[in-house]
Amino acid sequence: MKAMQYTLKQLNQASVEAFVAALSGVFEHSPWVARDVASQRPFASIDALHRTMSQAVEAAGEPTQLALINAHPELAGKAAIRGELTQESTREQSGAGLDQCTQDEFDTLLRLNAAYREKFGFPFILAVRGYDRHGIIKNFEARVNHSYAEELRASLDQIYRIARFRLDDLISA
Repeated sequence: MKAMQYTLKQLNQASVEAFVAALSGVFEHSPWVARDVASQRPFASIDALHRTMSQAVEAAGEPTQLALINAHPELAGKAAIRGELTQESTREQSGAGLDQCTQDEFDTLLRLNAAYREKFGFPFILAVRGYDRHGIIKNFEARVNHSYAEELRASLDQIYRIARFRLDDLISA
């Protein structure tokens, strides 16, 4: 299912409620990001909108950032199995082939999800667009060995990449 598209001009001129509703899926289950930046319109470009949204997350502080990270589903995790992913996450995970894992790949992802969550207390985040299952697993295996600080930073950076992909899908020229 294709996401509805807006022009930047439409978003700049929309009511706060409509702006937030349109951008509510850009940061997973976190419409507060769009709400926080609505008063800073008009945005001259998608780059400016993305930068401002990312800065709002950076300024929010670690507890709010952790809530944002924890709003993301595990890759090929329980939410995917139960069909509880957002449209955006479903599209992204299936686009990377995560809905076509072999049993061994699926078992590896479940093991990595558990190890990662046990170590860091939040799910592994990767902007999967451009990756296949093998690349995702390789990235996962490397990052599970990082420090907490490295993974907090990496998770936020990946969330910003996901947000940019979603903005590009949502906003037409």
